[in-house]
Amino acid sequence: MSIIGSVSCVKLSVTNQNTFWWDRNLGQRSTFHNDPGSNHILGSRVFTGCLVKATISLHTALKPRRRAKYLQVLCKDFPRPELENTINYLEAAQLSSSFKTSPRPNIPLKIVIAGAGLAGLSTAKYLADAGHKPILLEARDVLGGKVAAWKDSDGDWYETGLHIFFGAYPNMQNLFGELGINDRLQWKEHSMIFAMPNKPGEFSRFDFPEVLPAPLNGIFAILRNNEMLTWPEKVRFAIGLLPAILGGQAYVEAQDGLTATEWMKKQGVPDRVNDEVFIPMSKALNFINPDELSMQCILIALNRFLQEKHGSKIAFLDGNPPERLCMPIVEHVRSLGGEVLLNSRIQKIELNPDGTVKHFLLTSGEIISGDVYVIATPVDILKLLLPNEWKGISYFKKLEKLVGVPVINVHIWFDRKLNTYDQLLFSRSPLLSVYADMSVTCKEYYDPNHSMLELVFAPAEEWISRTDQEIIDATMKELSKLFPDEIAADQSKAKILKYHVVKTPRSVYKTIPGCEPCRPLQRSPVEGFYLAGDYTKQKYLASMEGAVLSGKLCAQAIVQDYDLLVSRAQRSQTTKMSVA
Repeated sequence: MSIIGSVSCVKLSVTNQNTFWWDRNLGQRSTFHNDPGSNHILGSRVFTGCLVKATISLHTALKPRRRAKYLQVLCKDFPRPELENTINYLEAAQLSSSFKTSPRPNIPLKIVIAGAGLAGLSTAKYLADAGHKPILLEARDVLGGKVAAWKDSDGDWYETGLHIFFGAYPNMQNLFGELGINDRLQWKEHSMIFAMPNKPGEFSRFDFPEVLPAPLNGIFAILRNNEMLTWPEKVRFAIGLLPAILGGQAYVEAQDGLTATEWMKKQGVPDRVNDEVFIPMSKALNFINPDELSMQCILIALNRFLQEKHGSKIAFLDGNPPERLCMPIVEHVRSLGGEVLLNSRIQKIELNPDGTVKHFLLTSGEIISGDVYVIATPVDILKLLLPNEWKGISYFKKLEKLVGVPVINVHIWFDRKLNTYDQLLFSRSPLLSVYADMSVTCKEYYDPNHSMLELVFAPAEEWISRTDQEIIDATMKELSKLFPDEIAADQSKAKILKYHVVKTPRSVYKTIPGCEPCRPLQRSPVEGFYLAGDYTKQKYLASMEGAVLSGKLCAQAIVQDYDLLVSRAQRSQTTKMSVA
């Protein structure tokens, strides 16, 4: 356990009681007790999610001195959970190893991939593992796509989104292990913490005990919390979920036609479950409310979180995603002979007379040719690039149903340290989804004197065209409810040092009812053309895990089609030579 900071101001008072216990409820204040037989007060508390311990002289507590010592904040990341023996992790590991153990190609394929987000990076990584030569093109000057980040003039980072790594992300966890960067994940206490709108400044916890297996640990966490749902509400919610538990995956997939709100009414689930559970879940999963979100999305998340002991356990990356996650993938790809090119934006997909891809034309006028082509951009960009000749094909026509959802990521630096926690927090605000004090949760962003709150502003459809100042003003009003003792909307308390607002008009695809049949497989009907992205068919929906898995599935399809693709490349080469 290492010392990472100090409490700048703590008010202590002596009590006549000899002992009393600290309540681990994060909404409570510190408690200290008299140490019998000494002139000291002993105490502890959870401050910013870290354990604070102190021994203070009674004389100091009663009569503060000018040079009184600060309390020390002792922080400790939790150990990496044991994920390697779970079925999903083993399946993901087997798929990863298949690329390295497959026969080496006699003629490596030159594969052009557009988009250096996690889907494109994953595709390139596993194709390089299989012995092929990926050329990864990124339109911007930064890696990561939806996990991109930028450094401002002060040297501080601001990100596209607040990115959380769950234990239920087996392909992502394998990727970290394969790159040798497991130590870059900062695992937090296995808890889910929700703000209490009816009790400003207080929070309610779901604590998952380590001693219990899944799903008992999750059931225990739910049953133990009596602040958000009453026992009758819990029972009715459980009865409503029974068909999903008994019906398995077939039942889950069948719920794609219903919104979460419609499903609740059908199952007789109390309305308060929607307010207390489904609204924060929906906004965290897809940045929309439950009256729009497909119930399939929620059931898939619940299944992952409840069926795996560490499924809902959370980790933060220890720094900015482009350098700490994306660059190791790029270095790996380059070490195996692949290329990664920034500032390489595609203007047009040029076709051969037979409707297959001839080459990618960049906005710079450069032509990039290969044996195989992959589009790993968000679905909205793909639709803009689609050649007219393809738009009538059913495979591509279904994409019209898939539309990215707008989201806004807000970063605010304050002039002081706020009393927050070393954990992801569900705001339960009408305008905000989840947030975290990144000055505590992330090593690279750590600051002992100032808090930096990163907040997801969602749903954002009505706000995406508003000015940054309007968004900050609205955010501060919501924060004044979450931090009533420390933040006021007019900044009469904590003051803003600076802020960054990152708007993404089209983020992950909007998971509304009826989308599932429209999600395409990675192998397209056009020979030599493939797709990768979290919107493509894979079981983890719109998420970082889904993006990584889609890249693996895309690479797998290309490796499986190797003989066909080599023959195609040879025919193409023969045609070019005869024309010449």
